[in-house]
Amino acid sequence: MHGFANPARFLRLARWLTPLCLFGGLAMAVVACAWGVFFAPADALQGDTVRIVYLHVPTAWLGMGGWSTIAIASFCEIVWRHPLAGIAARAAALPGAVFTAVCLITGSIWGRPAWGAWWVWDGRLTSMLVLLFLYFGYMALESAARGQAEAGQGQSRMASIFGLVGAVNIPIIHYSVLWWNSLHQPPSITAGKSAMASEFLIPLLIGVVGFSLIFGGVVLARMRAILADAQAEARLRRKAMAAQARARAAAAPNPDDEELW
Repeated sequence: MHGFANPARFLRLARWLTPLCLFGGLAMAVVACAWGVFFAPADALQGDTVRIVYLHVPTAWLGMGGWSTIAIASFCEIVWRHPLAGIAARAAALPGAVFTAVCLITGSIWGRPAWGAWWVWDGRLTSMLVLLFLYFGYMALESAARGQAEAGQGQSRMASIFGLVGAVNIPIIHYSVLWWNSLHQPPSITAGKSAMASEFLIPLLIGVVGFSLIFGGVVLARMRAILADAQAEARLRRKAMAAQARARAAAAPNPDDEELW
């Protein structure tokens, strides 16, 4: 694993893996959504409104998956102090927040005809809203830590610690429908079994894989952009230091001139 944590090796791997994930995931997501909207049957109880599940479930999965990525990368950064882990956590924050927001929006759209309300303070909905706020807090802390490092005040680990602590919310989201009396339906897919018919399950699984590949491609692209910015900034810093050194050398008195006097 430490070999793949080498930035140069990572960039070589990510250069071809990024478009593969993005375009492959986009194709699978389009197929899954089209299959679910145009070919899958309507639900016996909810009718056509159930078709939003092919977008809602993958985004819910990736909202939690994004924070799991942050937590794992934060742990690696704290334990092994490798900067690439911190870059991975930083890259996963924004797409994770976007998927969480889409999950909440599609859930509200689905809840309006199913529950008769756009929003209820249900355990699952509330914990997902908390997750969105955690994403905002992480991005703010991470931005403040970068500003502190750029000002020469040392590297703060607060964002990494926050990423680990915030992972407590992930099992709360998962088990909320079991722990509390909830309007939200219980999990339809559990380890080794599914309560969904294959007509619904197959396009849903394709959609989950497709959107997961899109998430991975976006994270890889953001990591490459962050590394490119860091390399450009380091290059500019070296040029500025070299220019300052030349200016000091030009302004310094020449000993040979002093000997002439």
